[in-house]
Amino acid sequence: MALNLFRKKSIELIMRDRKAGFSDAETEADGLKRVLNVKDLTLMGIAAVIGAGIFSTIGNAAFQGGPGVSILFIVTAITCGFSALCYAEFASRIPVAGSAYTYAYASFGELIAWIIGWDLLMEYAIGNIAVAISWSEYFTNLLKGFNIHIPAYLTMDYLSASKAHAEFVAAGSNLSGMSEKARFAVQAWADAPGSGSFKFIADIPALAIVFFITYLVYIGIKETKRATNAMVILKVGVVIAVILLGFFYVKPANWDPFMPNGFAGMMKGVSGVFFAYIGFDAISTTAEECKNPQRDLPKGMIYSLIICTVLYILVALVLTGMVSYKELQVEDPLAFVFQNVGLENISYIISISAVIATASVLLIFQMGQPRIWMAMSRDGLLPKKFSSIHPKYKTPWFATLVTGAVVAIPALFMNLTEVTDLTSIGTLFAFVLVCAGVLLLPKEDAEESKHKRFRIPYINSKLIVPALFIALFITFRNDIFALFEYNGDWHVYKDKLPYFLFILAAIIMSVLSFTKNLSLIPVLGMLSCLYLMTELGYTNWLRFLLWLGLGLVIYFSYSYHKSNLNKKEV
Repeated sequence: MALNLFRKKSIELIMRDRKAGFSDAETEADGLKRVLNVKDLTLMGIAAVIGAGIFSTIGNAAFQGGPGVSILFIVTAITCGFSALCYAEFASRIPVAGSAYTYAYASFGELIAWIIGWDLLMEYAIGNIAVAISWSEYFTNLLKGFNIHIPAYLTMDYLSASKAHAEFVAAGSNLSGMSEKARFAVQAWADAPGSGSFKFIADIPALAIVFFITYLVYIGIKETKRATNAMVILKVGVVIAVILLGFFYVKPANWDPFMPNGFAGMMKGVSGVFFAYIGFDAISTTAEECKNPQRDLPKGMIYSLIICTVLYILVALVLTGMVSYKELQVEDPLAFVFQNVGLENISYIISISAVIATASVLLIFQMGQPRIWMAMSRDGLLPKKFSSIHPKYKTPWFATLVTGAVVAIPALFMNLTEVTDLTSIGTLFAFVLVCAGVLLLPKEDAEESKHKRFRIPYINSKLIVPALFIALFITFRNDIFALFEYNGDWHVYKDKLPYFLFILAAIIMSVLSFTKNLSLIPVLGMLSCLYLMTELGYTNWLRFLLWLGLGLVIYFSYSYHKSNLNKKEV
C-alpha cells in the first residue's frame, strides 16, 4: 500500500482528461478559446493581486514592521518570483487550466496531490473569508459617507469584541488607553443584544457579499477580458492617485526609526505582506486560454509581480509617512490615513474603489475553489456530487454552494489577523511543493526537448546553495544558537520550533544540491517560502497541521479507495 500512495497521474493522462473536459476548468465541448496575450495575463495578475492586500492587510503589516515593511515587500516579491517561475515551468509542461493540485499529481503522486489539494481548499476558503471581512470594513465606511450607520455589533466578529471587552474591564472601564479599533469593539459589545457572555455579534455585510458572489458564480457569471482589464485600470488608477496625493501629506519624521521593532518586528508583518501576493498564481489556471502559454505565462506572472511590488512599496511609504505606524492597525488603512488628515471625501472615494476591488478578487477566487473541488472529485478523491454540473447554468453547482457556506459562516465570526495568517501559511506550503515538484518532474525525451516552451534556466546549485548556507549560518550564528536556549517560558519558546524545521531542510537541500547538481531557482524558491512559513509562529503551524491531519483521515478512509487510479490498479 505504501508504494501506491505515490501513484502518479501521468502528463499524458492529464492531457487526455483535458481533451475530454476533465481538467480544472469548466471547458466546453470544443475547448476554451485561446485569446489571452502577455498584456491580458499581466492585467489579470494585477487584478488578482491588487485587492484586500493593498486595501487592508498592509495596515497591520505596517503596524508590526513600521516603514521597514517596504523592504519586506521586496523580500516577499523575490520569493514569489522564484515560485512564479516554477508555476510557469509546470504550466508550460502541463498546459491545462490547472492548479498546484494537478501539478503535484504529476510530480509527487496521489498522496501529496491530496495534501496540496486539501491545503488549497483551506487557502481559498480562508483567503476569501479575509477578503469578505475587508470588503465589509470598506462597505461600512462607504455607508457612513451617506449618513447610514449599521450597528457596530453587526459589522464585526464576536472574538474581537469579546477580547476588547475583557481589556476594557481589566483597565478599570477606562477607554483612554485603548485604540480606536478597540473602543469600537467595546461599543459593539455594549450595544449587542444578549446577556453576559452570550451576545449576538456577527459581520453581516461579510455574509451578504459572500452570498451575492456565490449566487453570481452559481449561475455561471464570468468576467470577460474587457471587464477584468477595466477593473484593473480602476484599481491601479486609485492606487496611483493615493500615492501622488499622499506624498503631499508625508511627514519624513514618521519614517524615523525606519524599522522601529528591528528585523524581527518587520518579519512579524510577513503574513499581511504575503497575503497581498497570493493572487499571482491564479494566472496559471488560464493556460488553456493563452495564445502561447509557454512564452506568455511566465512573462505575465513576472510583469504583474514587478508592477504590484512597486505599487505596494510606494503605498507602504506613503501610509507610514502620513501617520505614525502605531496608528495603522486598522482594516481600512488607505481610507483611515486620509480621514486622519481631514480629506474625508478622498476617504470615501477610496472606500468605493475598495468595495469594487475586493469584490472582484472575491469573485475570482470564489470561482476558483469549486474547480479544485471538481478536479479532486473527477479523480475520485471526493464524492461525485462535487463534480456534478448544473443542467442549465453549466457550473459545478454543488461545489459552488459548499464553497459559499464554507466561506460565509466563518466570515461572520472570525477576525482578519487570524484568517490572513492561515491563508499565508497555506499558500506558502503550496509554493514549497510546487518548487519541489519541479525538481521531481520526469526528464523530457529527445522529441519533447525540441519543442519551444518556457523552461526555468538551469543554474547548477552544487556550490551556490552550500555557500549561501554557510554564509548565512556565520552571519546569523548568534540567533541560531539562541534557538537552543530554553528560558523556561514555553509560550515564548514554542514559536521558535518552526525554525528547526527550516534549518533541517536547509541542511538537506545543501547536501542534495552538492551531490545531485539540482537546479538553483526551485531550490531557492522552496527554501525561501519555507523560511517565510517559519515566521508565522507555532499556533498557525498547529492549526495548519490539524487541518492537514483531518485531510489525511478523509484520504485514508475514503479517497484512497475511491481514487480512479486505484480502480485501474484493481
